[in-house]
Amino acid sequence: MKYMALIFENEQKAAAAPPADQEALFGRYMAFTEEVKQSGHLLGGEPLQPTSTATTVRVTAGGKLSTLDGPYAETKEQLGGFYLFECKDLDEAIELGARICRLHTDGGVAVEVRPVLDFPG
Repeated sequence: MKYMALIFENEQKAAAAPPADQEALFGRYMAFTEEVKQSGHLLGGEPLQPTSTATTVRVTAGGKLSTLDGPYAETKEQLGGFYLFECKDLDEAIELGARICRLHTDGGVAVEVRPVLDFPG
């Protein structure tokens, strides 16, 4: 079954970290990505640009297009990236999500693990 792991962190805090800490975290992510690739779990994933580059798009019931610079809601943590995994069950997906959390030695990340809805044919 496919699971999406959505990675949330405080992007301002992450950007303010010393360069050596940022490089160390990047290295841990690269090692984790290689491990899940080799294990056959990895289907895809990417980091995202900061929320300052986001555009929220809405279409009203009347069909009017509305765009808003930035994310839809103000939150303490922002979506910073994602992985798409193939896992035997939710427990395995949660363990991969926990491994992502452990990459952040300051505990400053949350990972939302959600099954992907498969459509027939």
